[in-house]
Amino acid sequence: MAYAAAKKLDIDAIPLIDVAPMFEGPAGERHVGRRLLETVDQIGFFYIEKHGVPETQVADVFSVAEKFFKAPEKDKESVRAKGTHRGFLPIGEATMPGNEHTDLKESFIWGWDVAEDDADIELSGGMLAANRWPHFLPEMSAVLMDYIDTVNTLGVRLLRAFAAGLDLEHDTFVRRFAKPLTRGAIIYYPPQPEEMSETQFGVGPHTDYGCITLLHQDETGGLQVKHRNGDWLTADPIPGTFVVNVGDLLHRWSNDRFLSNSHRVINASGRERYSVPIVVDPDWDTVIDPVTADGEEAKYAPTGCAEYIRGLYEKSFAYRKPAE
Repeated sequence: MAYAAAKKLDIDAIPLIDVAPMFEGPAGERHVGRRLLETVDQIGFFYIEKHGVPETQVADVFSVAEKFFKAPEKDKESVRAKGTHRGFLPIGEATMPGNEHTDLKESFIWGWDVAEDDADIELSGGMLAANRWPHFLPEMSAVLMDYIDTVNTLGVRLLRAFAAGLDLEHDTFVRRFAKPLTRGAIIYYPPQPEEMSETQFGVGPHTDYGCITLLHQDETGGLQVKHRNGDWLTADPIPGTFVVNVGDLLHRWSNDRFLSNSHRVINASGRERYSVPIVVDPDWDTVIDPVTADGEEAKYAPTGCAEYIRGLYEKSFAYRKPAE
């Protein structure tokens, strides 16, 4: 198949893209897709506006996040992640591959809801899993599940636009979304003391593992994105927007046309920071087989969605490593 040519831009800032046209049908998806193609092969990050997610819904998520992380440690520990990637991860549990120190953050991870006896939990190697909701915050489950459903729908629209930008069938990346691996996290970053090592990060430099990540951050800031020249660009918070980035799986799936770029968090604000990333991925057993242009060879072997992500989790999270 032939691909549409991307217009090369001089990217010195993270672009802001109006995605409203993609809700109007195939022509709008192609319009947004062309804009994506102009940017993501160079920087892999962009802001989106006019995305349709209500600000009141976002505010509810941040309110729940603050209540959870300000709860007593014993309460948070009651839903600590054990065996599967669901639940509370305290400071010291996450280390990005290749980084010297553990990340300076607390997280609560949840995902697409499945029953505890769902057969696909075992088949997916625990990548699908039942959520671990805290008893002390009964409203948390409804707020976070409504949010992940809303953002997953938005992510599917974006993946259709990504395909349209390459002149592929618009459903190329979204044909299997009945029980997706889409997952989210509420994250708390304490203020980072000035005297800390230059190699200590809220989140160390890394690329995301999945297809696309849609991030809502508070007004504190701290997210930085690597420029091709090696400098770090600051992804300053813009009200009413998401920061979106390509992950490793879409990078592979597009045969390197969409860049999965390194990024990090440094909370040098002197204040607490909260953020909420949602990683949008297809069904756990989807085969990620690179789509190629006419006469082009695939740069990667096919890989299973859950298999690939699970392999990276084994390197990153302490709860998945056997005790010494």
